[in-house]
Amino acid sequence: MMKRAMALCLLLGSAAAAQAGDPPRFDVAITVDDLPAHGQLPPGTTRADIARRFLATLKAHHVTEAYGFVNARGLAEDPASDAVLTLWRQAGYPLANHSYSHLNLDGASSLDAWQADVIAGEPALEQHMGKGDWHWLRFPNLSSGKDATRHDGAAAFLKQRGYRIASVSLAFEDWDYSDAYARCRAQGDDRMIAAMKRHYLAVVDQAIARVKANAQRVHGRPIPHVLLLHVGAWTADTLPDVMARLDAAGARYIPLAQAEADPAYAQAEALPGGGGIIERVAQAQGIALPAAPSPAPEIDPRQACRTPG
Repeated sequence: MMKRAMALCLLLGSAAAAQAGDPPRFDVAITVDDLPAHGQLPPGTTRADIARRFLATLKAHHVTEAYGFVNARGLAEDPASDAVLTLWRQAGYPLANHSYSHLNLDGASSLDAWQADVIAGEPALEQHMGKGDWHWLRFPNLSSGKDATRHDGAAAFLKQRGYRIASVSLAFEDWDYSDAYARCRAQGDDRMIAAMKRHYLAVVDQAIARVKANAQRVHGRPIPHVLLLHVGAWTADTLPDVMARLDAAGARYIPLAQAEADPAYAQAEALPGGGGIIERVAQAQGIALPAAPSPAPEIDPRQACRTPG
C-alpha cells in the first residue's frame, strides 16, 4: 500500500513538474485578407493557383479554420477570380466581409458611403456561404475610425447588421512584398527574391517573439492571437516557411470566434483608432512598447526590382 502511495506521489509530482515547465499557450486564429485578388500577379500565375497553394499549406499544417475576407469588387473586375472563393469553400473554410472595394473607414467621404460599401460586399458572401456565418467584418487597413463619432457610428451599424469585428493582434507586413515579388519574378531576379525572403522570415521571427512579449506587457498574460495574412503570390509561396515558424513557436490553430472571445479584443475595439489590438490598448494606457527592430541587412521591398527612371 505504501509503495503504491509513493508511486502515486512520484507520478503526480512528475506531472506537476512537467506542467510547470510547459511554455505559455500560443493560440493563433489564421485569417486571410483581400480575396479574391491581392497584389500583382507574377508571370504564369493565376489567382486560382495562389489559392490552391495557400490552401494546401494550411491543410498540411492542420489548420481547421481560416476565414477569407472578401473584397467583392475583385469579382467584378475579374470574373474568373470567383474560382478563389469556390476553392476556399471547397476546402471547408469560411468567407466574410472586407468591404466591397477595400474602402478605408477614415478615408471614406462619409460614414454612409462606407456603410454602403460594406453592404455592397454582402451578395457575394450570401452566394458562397449559404447558411454559413459570414457576418464578420475586417476593417480595411485595420482602420476602425480615428474620431469617436465615426468609430461609434460604424460599430453601431455593424452591430445592427449582425456583424462581429475581426480584429488583429499579429501581422508580418506581407503586403509590403507582394508587388515587388511579381516584379522580381518578371525580371528573373532570383538573388533579390532570396534576399527578400531572408528579410521577411526574420521579420516573422521577430514579430512572433514581439507579440508574445507585448501581450505580457499590456495584458499581463498570454492572449489568443489573430494573424492577418494576404492572398497574394508572395504570401502563398513563403507560407510553408511561415507556418513552420509558427509551429516551432508552439502555435495551436484555433477558430476566429474563440480568439475574438478573449476580453483583450473587446477592450481594444471600444477604442477609436486602428491597428493591432495590443498596440491600441498600450497607447490608450500609456504603456511604452519597444520599437520593432529592422532585420539586417535592411531591405525596402517596395523598391526592389524597380527599373530606374
